[in-house]
Amino acid sequence: MSAEVALSGVARRYESRRGSAVVALDGLGLTVRPGEVLGVVGPSGCGKSTLLELIAGLQEPDDGTVAVGETDRGSTDAATRLAACTLMPQRDLLLPWRDALGNASLALEAKGVGARAARAQAAPLFERFGLAEFEGARPAALSGGMRQRVAFIRTLLPGRPVLLLDEPFAALDAITRAEMQQWLADALAEEPRTVVLVTHDVEEALFLSDRVAVLSPRPGRVVAELDVPLRRPRDRRDAVIDPALAQLRAEALAALDASATLSAERRP
Repeated sequence: MSAEVALSGVARRYESRRGSAVVALDGLGLTVRPGEVLGVVGPSGCGKSTLLELIAGLQEPDDGTVAVGETDRGSTDAATRLAACTLMPQRDLLLPWRDALGNASLALEAKGVGARAARAQAAPLFERFGLAEFEGARPAALSGGMRQRVAFIRTLLPGRPVLLLDEPFAALDAITRAEMQQWLADALAEEPRTVVLVTHDVEEALFLSDRVAVLSPRPGRVVAELDVPLRRPRDRRDAVIDPALAQLRAEALAALDASATLSAERRP
């Protein structure tokens, strides 16, 4: 199950509370191949979350095109993009009055599947993703990592070909975050999709992705694309000491520094 994502010449502008124009993205172009995991890194405010919402059909570009679908036949229609994508936000957004299984099955219920049938479809994923025996637990009784797993199962269940992950581990402590990075790498190997992963963490992007796009400060533009020459899934303990990833990390940070310097020089 996969689909291509293609953005060409994309610009997105807003009006600030003071009435001035804010350009979030400008001239942005990206292609995500079917089944590929693309990591997107960049400074705060460079339009990374806006990028995901554009792909998902929740926003429309002011200029350029955003298409999702089969290669060379992707649709730019917002409703079609929305039907092909599932967006996982930074916060897990679990409902405190529902148990874990009920939270995971909520996405199916929203599609019209009955509650009992939805729970039956969600249940096998709890064992596969290390949550067996926690189906009946309320969110308050789950660790941060467990909550994110429930949220990920909820994201997978609709069966849409494109997953959009917006800083999925940003709220976790460093140890749990490292564990969840390995977990996600293995989960994506079991449930392959076309994935766009937004993160501030260069190492996280390199570990999880086939390719990493580096964005400039606002307005966001692609200033570098780095191919990761290691097959997925990867072992995180090996990856953190791999010379190839260390070199790519240095290149990504250099691209971020150079774009930040250029942006500062252009400010009036």
